[in-house]
Amino acid sequence: QVQLVDSGGGLVQAGGSLRLSCAASGRTLSMYTMSWFRQAPGKEREFVAAISWSRGSTYYADSVKGRFTISRDNDKTTVSLQMTSLKPEDTAVYYCAVERSPVITTSVPAYDYWGQGTQVTVSS
Repeated sequence: QVQLVDSGGGLVQAGGSLRLSCAASGRTLSMYTMSWFRQAPGKEREFVAAISWSRGSTYYADSVKGRFTISRDNDKTTVSLQMTSLKPEDTAVYYCAVERSPVITTSVPAYDYWGQGTQVTVSS
């Protein structure tokens, strides 16, 4: 079992930055993938970014590439999402999630554990 706690959301103007954090506890994450997803009102949950815990390899959705950076802190079992050059279309509830595989996938059903979500609102 893995427990995830998301934090760091808020209200920011377009062009601004925010940093989200996800604290993980429970079982070891050494063979897992941790990702961020987001869900805007009336839309499906979509993949944002992922990091393979053991390899450190990363993958991003095209919509955030070059603006968002995912990273991990091995000692604290925390994954972060640094978001820059934010746009109003980035407004959503952001969720961290864990997939019990070192192979990165962008599919929602592949993920076994989810955080509670944190709201990000970008004003124009």
